Amino acid sequence: MSETNDAPRTDRDTTDDGGGLSRRSFLTGAGTAAALGISGLSAAREEGLTGLEVVSDPIGDYPYRDWEDFYREKWDWDSISRSTHSVNCTGSCSWDVYVKNGQVWREEQAADYPTFDEDLPDPNPRGCNKGACYSDYVNAEQRIKYPLKRTGARGEGKWKRITWDEALTEIAEHVVDEVEAGRYDCISGFTPIPAMSPVSFASGSRLVNLLGGVSHSFYDWYSDLPPGEPLTYGHQTDNAEAADWYNADYLIAWGSNVNVTRIPDAKYFLDAGYDGTKRVGIFTDYSQTAIHTDEWLSPKSGTDAALALGMAHTIVSEGRYDEAHLKEQSDMPLLVREDTGKYLRASDVGMGNDKTLLMCDQRGNVRVAPGSLGDRDGKYDADSSITLDFDPRLDAEFSVEGIPVTTVWNKLTDRLAEYTPEAVHEETRVGAETLQRIAREFADAEKAKIIHGKGVNDWYHNDLGNRAIQLLCTLTGNIGENGTGFDHYVGQEKIWTTHGWKSLSFPTGDVRGVPTTLWTYYHAGVLDNADPETVARVEEALEKDWMPMYPAERPDGTRPDPSTMFVWRGNYFNQSKGNVAVEETLWPKLDLVVDINFRMDSTALYSDIVLPAASHYEKYDLSMTDMHSYVHPFTPAIEPLGEAKTDWQIFRELAAKIQEVATERGVEPIDDREFDREIDLQSVHDDYVRDWISGEPGALAEDRAAVDFVLEHSEETNPEESENHVTVDDIVEQPQRFEAAGGHWTSDLEEGEAYAPWQDFVQDKEPWPTFSGRQQYYIDHDWFLDLGEELPTHKSPETMQDDYPLQYNTPHGRWSIHSTWRDHPQMLRLNRGEPVVYLNPSDAEERGIEDGDDVVLFNDLAEVEAVAKIYPASPEGSATMYHAWEMYQFPDHQNFNALVPMYMKPTQLIQYPADSGEHLSFSPNYWGPTGVNSDVRIDVRKKGGEGQ
Repeated sequence: MSETNDAPRTDRDTTDDGGGLSRRSFLTGAGTAAALGISGLSAAREEGLTGLEVVSDPIGDYPYRDWEDFYREKWDWDSISRSTHSVNCTGSCSWDVYVKNGQVWREEQAADYPTFDEDLPDPNPRGCNKGACYSDYVNAEQRIKYPLKRTGARGEGKWKRITWDEALTEIAEHVVDEVEAGRYDCISGFTPIPAMSPVSFASGSRLVNLLGGVSHSFYDWYSDLPPGEPLTYGHQTDNAEAADWYNADYLIAWGSNVNVTRIPDAKYFLDAGYDGTKRVGIFTDYSQTAIHTDEWLSPKSGTDAALALGMAHTIVSEGRYDEAHLKEQSDMPLLVREDTGKYLRASDVGMGNDKTLLMCDQRGNVRVAPGSLGDRDGKYDADSSITLDFDPRLDAEFSVEGIPVTTVWNKLTDRLAEYTPEAVHEETRVGAETLQRIAREFADAEKAKIIHGKGVNDWYHNDLGNRAIQLLCTLTGNIGENGTGFDHYVGQEKIWTTHGWKSLSFPTGDVRGVPTTLWTYYHAGVLDNADPETVARVEEALEKDWMPMYPAERPDGTRPDPSTMFVWRGNYFNQSKGNVAVEETLWPKLDLVVDINFRMDSTALYSDIVLPAASHYEKYDLSMTDMHSYVHPFTPAIEPLGEAKTDWQIFRELAAKIQEVATERGVEPIDDREFDREIDLQSVHDDYVRDWISGEPGALAEDRAAVDFVLEHSEETNPEESENHVTVDDIVEQPQRFEAAGGHWTSDLEEGEAYAPWQDFVQDKEPWPTFSGRQQYYIDHDWFLDLGEELPTHKSPETMQDDYPLQYNTPHGRWSIHSTWRDHPQMLRLNRGEPVVYLNPSDAEERGIEDGDDVVLFNDLAEVEAVAKIYPASPEGSATMYHAWEMYQFPDHQNFNALVPMYMKPTQLIQYPADSGEHLSFSPNYWGPTGVNSDVRIDVRKKGGEGQ
């Protein structure tokens, strides 16, 4: 390539040959012209640029014009490396990184994903304009190049440069103090989604695990987790890769703005339309995806459950449901006691144990429902089956041994009777005829699919919204086959190479995992201001050990405060709901906050020590997403800038310093209070670099070895039954499709087919990992029964700011991935360059606000300054600020989350069944309370207006 590029350049002389202009003179003249406001050929004529003559035959006779070298050199490079971006965008796109003179020159979409199904659109290319400017971050002003120690107050921005040894020694001495004093569970490690860079995730998690510290959940904290999935399916989440959208005959994008938040995969949504698929958008605003749909429904904010239940009412009342699917695959035929509201257990009628559930056959006989918990061996039991050898009744209602019973189906139809088209129209503002027609079309389609997004998850009653929308797929049998299903996407939440990643991240196998929402709620003092019912339920969940809380309560009844926080690959402080409480109550409790980062973000700004991390183009790692079934790598295109190190290097060197300090002090191994192990600080580095599977000492000293470890020990890349093994060299050459789907996936990965979930249960008849062994819509836990949420229902949004007229939304935006790129000049140019609030014209006019005015957003919690943008696509009565603006980008150093209180729904704390939790019990990022962003009301006034 370089020979081709260099061939025309016969003369690189920078002097004027008398007939034209030298390159230096050209650039000087161009700069002068720009300063004078002269452009184009007029500027050329003014400066005498005779080299701009028209070329009549550019192929056969092209004159050499030396000033063009300036442009040619943009396409000249020394090397190309493969990399990607660790930003949790769901994309996981492979990029070629071009290097010249030791600097990243530019990046380009690699576009070499192998095609696995010729009937689907080409998977290439993948990428977006954000990824195309990541190279600007490598040498950006906000790049952290040296270890820094805070000298002023947190957030003040006063730092001094220190050496690596000084930084690691200070951190290590503090850690040794905490562990030696038995306060190891006061040490927290927060880092989000592993799939975007599993080795970097594992780097800190591995050390925290060896220290006996606490690993934080993230999927629930960000409100990315749809709690309706573990409730109904018994799984965290599973969904089809985006290519499967093309297989659907009917697509509903429900709260998932795919054209903004799924940019590399939006082509499948668009191409499906060209192939005849009907596309419906359900968004409160006229979103960038809504404009590409065939039909747009705009329910009022927070009424998604009502709309879904109204559609379900139409499907059921008109008999458009899949009866066979409901009988075999759902809990609809299960019997429920009318006196207690509980499932009729086999133990109630002398037919078995209290975890075996019952049905009624067509003759009126009570029969054991195959596959419920009491009828199988544990939560996951592939050897059992839900296949029916009798025909159960959906509508049974009778008494058995004096106990009045009915079916879940009868309970559901009674509930749906409340959601008539007229009532739903009144609640949602969607037309009664419209919602009925969309329901009929969805039910009648051969293959229908719902693409579900964070727009539903951000609400306090998100679980009710999830369950109601899922119900549409279950009623119509649109699940478990290609082109069907409830596909939920928020971030790269699901990692393919699970076993290798887990083994690398948590070598001891004993993990102190904590639900971050509950941990933050508790330690930020929010519980002190909560309503009495919430307080009582939180206390009950903690007392019964349904949810863990760290630091753990001590034998004397006291509970210490958290003391130490490590944050890497994430921006915890900026993304915190209840941001005011976090800053004012939680953060002062922390004696040491360490941020490992490549840029100065809000969390780094509020930390005590900031360590410079390698950028995405300066390290080895992996990248994957459930949006596609490929794996590809990060590779170091260049050396880390300044004194930056990779995450793996940083935590490995910290482990070495901890071991050194502990050895000098003679710190003896400490018994772990919770697990049968000792915390040995004198061997923590040796343990860090040891391969715990093979036992080989020092095997994992380098990043590249850690990458190899993940690939080698994962079913997806090294399946037992296959000789194929995906290696680092393979994925550097070209992205590789995974060889298999491991046990945490619910379908096999088939050659020539897009991945689609739930086939293990729908096609192979394995029991769903729920109490009932089926898709379960009836939850008979006492709390659900008390609150009337045993079945999907609609409840109005919860809010403590009822006096404020505007609904405040903070959705994902087009110009950043979370806070990454929020401070990038090119992205800022596309978005007014500062925090912006979008207002409906009528709301703005009512307040005397014009486009571009400085305004103040306010409620009981805070006041935040921004610039107003008049936006007719926003619904009336709303104020939208696309999220993740950094605190230092606001004039008053506030935060977009300062207006957001911290809500936590108590039903997401339960263990179910209460005695065992075999269906629902805390597991990081599977089941736990979600953060809430949308149940917030505010008002907006013009800055300098009334009250100022």
